[in-house]
This record gives sequence, structure tokens and C-alpha cells, in this order.
Amino acid sequence: MKNWMGKLVMFLMAGGLVLLGCGQEAPKPKAEKPQAAKPAAPAPAAKPAAPEAKGAKTVTLGFTASKSGKLKTEGERQINGINLWLEQVNGKGGLTLADGTKVTFAVKDYDDESNKDRVQELYTRLINNDKADFLISPYSSGLADAAAVIAQQYNKIMITTGAASDSTYKKGYTLIYQAYTPASRYLTGAIDMLGKLAPAAKKIAIIHEKDKFSTDVVEALKAYALSKGYQVVLYEGYDKDTTDFAAFINKIPPGTDAVMGGGHFADTSTLTKQLYEKKINAKMFAFLVAPPEPKIGELGPACLCVIGPSQWEPAVKYSPESAKALGLPWFGPTVEEFDETYKKKYNEDPSYHSAGGYAAAMILQAAIEKAGSIDTDKVKKALDEMNLMSFYGAVKFDTSKENHGLQAAHEMVYIQWFKDPKGTFVKQIVWPEAAASAKPFLCPPR
Repeated sequence: MKNWMGKLVMFLMAGGLVLLGCGQEAPKPKAEKPQAAKPAAPAPAAKPAAPEAKGAKTVTLGFTASKSGKLKTEGERQINGINLWLEQVNGKGGLTLADGTKVTFAVKDYDDESNKDRVQELYTRLINNDKADFLISPYSSGLADAAAVIAQQYNKIMITTGAASDSTYKKGYTLIYQAYTPASRYLTGAIDMLGKLAPAAKKIAIIHEKDKFSTDVVEALKAYALSKGYQVVLYEGYDKDTTDFAAFINKIPPGTDAVMGGGHFADTSTLTKQLYEKKINAKMFAFLVAPPEPKIGELGPACLCVIGPSQWEPAVKYSPESAKALGLPWFGPTVEEFDETYKKKYNEDPSYHSAGGYAAAMILQAAIEKAGSIDTDKVKKALDEMNLMSFYGAVKFDTSKENHGLQAAHEMVYIQWFKDPKGTFVKQIVWPEAAASAKPFLCPPR
């Protein structure tokens, strides 16, 4: 696995412009007239007849999304990605199953209001009332975990996106599949980066949201930091609706080398701003979710030097060529094609949340195409066997009893905010080194 991942990083920046097309129905062989005047020739091998068309079917994808509440920004981006996929796959005529059935897709979604208590009620409604054939998770690990219970109970496949917590996949579920890199691998790269940029750094403060996802991330972060010889001088959690972080910021000891943690967009962007206003000096600020979002640039000087992990960035150009070198099949649009069509449709840059929404639906599409069916057991088999490369990166699932459905191949990248010569704040990929578009730097004094 280690060698495989090493190869992947080497090829991340390769370009490519190949779009995998949907398979077409094979033509029926034409009967040929026998010619009596000629000697008999060996009969050609029989060609398989095209499957008899079985008509058309609409497959419904059901999901909830945070169209309101604290997860509104991330939730809307995720919906954008799903809707772009829907427009593209239906625009090509949908899919043809093995029995000749033509399948197009529809979506049915509800606003979960960023509220876990609403999720199970709404997913039950999606299955029983709206007759959803397949499910996509809501954004956030807590909401996805609540939806997973219902999906498994009703024997429905659900692709989770915007949900990185490892713990969901340790509960014995067999129909839940994760698109994101797991939370346990979210911020460990920031420790490696700090060690390279500031070898003498020793003290780390961790301030985090007290939700499932963020807690999973920082527990893994703390363990990794301690294993590398760092001192964790502060380890504090805050409630999800916190808007004043003074009580936590005031606990950061003098001489702290790095401040890490955060949670989701709203709280992390506010924490970032208040750390700047209180002139907290550290060599590194590394936070969850907010840094990769283009909107964080609106914080101006407060965003300078801030680092964050991202599930996907347009500058990381996974390509058909890199897939071929790794012996993996390529599926779906190239990074450039996704980036261009997303911008055209929504008039904004895609974030990893929008890429993750598209990827979740695309993963389901790939499984249906391989299965040649929408039968749950056949699609599940295709997901269990999936091992491919796409614009979103590598996709493969753990199929062990202990971690079934956990993402096993997709990797994180890290971005950092810079100030360009025009005075505009821009983000660049800085880690891993082989995929970087710029070199990382330590934060200047505030």
C-alpha cells in the first residue's frame, strides 16, 4: 500500500483530457445472403445479439442537504456537485443496463436544517414515501452517521460524502460506502509539514469543535503529534454554536509553535478571524474545512498563512495517464472538464465539497455500469470490487468486517493562503511536495 500511494503522489500533477463515455448498445448482426456460386466458407463466429430493450426507468437518488443552519455553505456546495452530475449523465441519455433497460436519474432531497434530529425522519420518508432507489449522505459525519442507520435498516446503498469520521464504518454496516479520506488521516500531514519547516518547534495547541468528525480528527492528530515528540500544551473543545472564542484563545500559552483544530466552516472562519484580531503569534495555523473554501479569502489578512487539508483541489490533476501508470481504470471527466463545467453552471470555483458531491454520484454510476443492473446485491458487489481513478482521485473501499465501506485509497492535499503581488489573497497547494503548486511558509509576526 505504501508503494502504491507513493506512485499516486508522483502522478498527481499529470494532465489529461479524456472523458469516459457511457457504453452503447451493441448492434445486431446483419444476415447475409448465401452465394451458391462460391465454395462454402467457414461460418464466422456468432456475434452476441444486442439485448432486447426493456423500456425506460427513472432511478431516484435520495438525500438531505443543509440548505439552512450552520452547515449551509458546505451543504449547498455538495448539492451543486450532485446536480451537475445529474445534468451531465441525463444529458448523455442516461445508462443502458445489461437487459437493455434505459436508466435516467432523478433526485429527491430535503433540507435537514443542519439538524441530526431531522435526518432519520427524512431518510425514512425518502425510502418509504419517495421510493428512493439509492441514497447519498447529508454533509457532516454526525448527520451521515444518523442516516446510515436508516439506510442499512431498509437495505439501501448509501454513498457518504462530506462525512469523514472513521467510526461510522466500524458498526458492522454492509451498504455504506465512504467517498472522503477518513478523519484519522485529516491533519496528520500538518505535523509532518511543521517538522520540515520548523524542526525546533515543540508546542502545539489544539482547539476543536465537539462534534463527531472534529473529535475523530483531533484525537488522531494528538496521538500522532505525541508520537513525533511534540507537546500538546492545550487540548480544548467548544460547542457547535460557539461564536466567541476568547475563552479558548486566552488559554494558548506563550511560545506555542502551532495552533490546530477547528471544526466546520462557520466556526473555523470565526476562530481564524479572532486569532488574528488577538494577535496570536504562532509558526503555523492549521484548521479543518474552512481554509480550502474560496470564501475564507474574504477574511483578508486574517487568512494569510493559514493551512488546511482538502479532499480535492483543481490544481491536483489526476489524469488518465497517471491512472494507466498505476494500472487503474479511469472513470468520468478530467479535472479540467469538471472545473470548467462547474464554473460555467454556478459562476464560482468548485470547492472540495462540490467535488465530493459529484464524486459520490459518480461512484454510484460507476458501480451501476459495472453491475449492468440497479439490483442492490449486484451494485454492492461492484462497489466492493471497485478500484479506479477519477478526477477526484483514487477510489477503493475497505471490505473487511471491521471497517466495511471505509475509504481506502483517496488521499488528502493541503492548501495555504498567500498574498499575491496584486495584494489578492489566494490559496495554493503546498503539501505533499510532489503535488505542490507553491512552497509552504511559516506565519509572519502579527
